Amino acid sequence: MLENILEIKDLRVSFETYAGEVQAVRGVNLELKKGEALAIVGESGSGKSVTSKSIMRLIPSPPGKFKSGEILFEGNDLLKLSEKSMQKMRGSEISMIFQDPMTSLNPTMTVGKQIMEGLKKHQNMNKHDAAQRAVELLELVGIPNPEDRIKQYPHQFSGGMRQRVVIAIALACNPKVLIADEPTTALDVTIQAQILDLMKDLQKKTNTSIILITHDLGVVANMAQRVAVMYGGKIVETGNVDEIFYSPKHPYTWGLLSSMPKLDSKSDELMAIPGTPPDLSNPPKGCPFAARCPHAMKVCTEHMPEYTELSETQKTACWLLDERAPKVEPPETIGVGGAQK
Repeated sequence: MLENILEIKDLRVSFETYAGEVQAVRGVNLELKKGEALAIVGESGSGKSVTSKSIMRLIPSPPGKFKSGEILFEGNDLLKLSEKSMQKMRGSEISMIFQDPMTSLNPTMTVGKQIMEGLKKHQNMNKHDAAQRAVELLELVGIPNPEDRIKQYPHQFSGGMRQRVVIAIALACNPKVLIADEPTTALDVTIQAQILDLMKDLQKKTNTSIILITHDLGVVANMAQRVAVMYGGKIVETGNVDEIFYSPKHPYTWGLLSSMPKLDSKSDELMAIPGTPPDLSNPPKGCPFAARCPHAMKVCTEHMPEYTELSETQKTACWLLDERAPKVEPPETIGVGGAQK
């Protein structure tokens, strides 16, 4: 059994707004094992990015506030570290690839200088060695003519190339954990596939643990070994990729899978989950998905279900798994790329 490199325990994060307190993350528990790729999936507003930025301690305060919980990296609670200690950790031990490469890169600095920055700070490299390593990193992420390209500015690169530069910066100091927040959102499908292949290749070479934040289940199937499904600031289901895609137990996971286009579908219509995510300034008492769930019972709106352990790797928080609940079968539309359940 691989040991955990990262553990999140009962994490609660809120934001103070003019309309009141928004409870963005409400008691999240997660583990990441060494060398593993874990995907966190869910709709926009479900708490995925807040969870990932909490690991990096990038929640602005105010308005953000850690209400409770622990984030243990190799046994040390990141929430208890000083800002100075956390700065040493960022980039060297834990790195993050942000959603939009254009806003992640400084337009006034050459790409080489931006890669060298982390190397000089965390690895104490001199200018010559850092420049050499920057060239190696650009080559590693598949950018041609790296010796010339390190002297260029971000606007001289295409979207896919900029994303590769951001990955090079994130990998510069050989971090043990890499968090990728929607790394392929702004890219076309061909470049998307190249970036995912690159990340898989780099993971094999460096044995980095990856947290992949996405709402694209195709990316999950391609990249992850384990999946956590997030909704309304809570983890509603976790399991390995096969369990989540072929034996999901939570109605929200069913909805996500049903909304994927199928290659063998004769219908022109895409399935959608009716309704909208809950208002987290006034979160529901019970299951966060109850208002949109076609199988909701009275207990769902009143009490949050405990997790039911379905296997060593799969657990689900749903009242339908209670022995007193009616038996409900998942929809026939579940499947990936045309593969039916």
